[in-house]
Amino acid sequence: MLSKKQARAFFLGGTLVTFLIFIGLTVYSLSDGNDQTNKENITESVIRGKKIWETNNCMGCHTILGEGAYYAPELTQVYNRRSEEFIKLFIKDPVAMYPGKRKMVKYNFSDGEIGDLISFFKWISEIDANGFPAEPFLKKYTSSGIIRTGVISNIKKPEIFGKLCLSCHTLDGNGQRIEPAPSLDNIGNIRDRDYLEKWIKDPNMVKKGALMPKFPLSDETISELADFLSKQKIE
Repeated sequence: MLSKKQARAFFLGGTLVTFLIFIGLTVYSLSDGNDQTNKENITESVIRGKKIWETNNCMGCHTILGEGAYYAPELTQVYNRRSEEFIKLFIKDPVAMYPGKRKMVKYNFSDGEIGDLISFFKWISEIDANGFPAEPFLKKYTSSGIIRTGVISNIKKPEIFGKLCLSCHTLDGNGQRIEPAPSLDNIGNIRDRDYLEKWIKDPNMVKKGALMPKFPLSDETISELADFLSKQKIE
């Protein structure tokens, strides 16, 4: 059993060693060779985006790098999970994309402010966070596993398809499928054009409780997507 003098020495010695280790690790982490914050990529747009994030108290609901509330999704890797177009449309009007499902308010940000937020999310996503946040087990699939032969594809792929649809779906092994969004390989063999057009226009009207968002797309764009997807079939 330690005496009072020995206990005091042990406490002070342990405190000093721990303090020195903490200082050493801090210096090591902040040295140029070990900096993981990619600070060289901080632009004026990133700085403005961070200010928007802070002044609107986004951390009151979301988290970034594990800091913030856990009421709404963690956004450290949102830039890699979703396309820029998806993020832009969501921020512009969250409720319109998910009628009755999202409680995030519409902030009425300008396109420039939304662009700054996206720049901030992009910079955050490039920070080496040592694998944080962890990928959900069996959450994503990069390929459908379907071998397609004799596919009808004599129609031009709409530009918006790559910007939005491939954020959740896959086609020909491209995109990142997120459950429960299905692969779109051979979707034309499963659904006809009329169904696809109605679904893209308002998924919740076709299937109550559908998880796919209602994108604010023009009738012309919806028609182009329906034409393209209806041709994704084998005959």
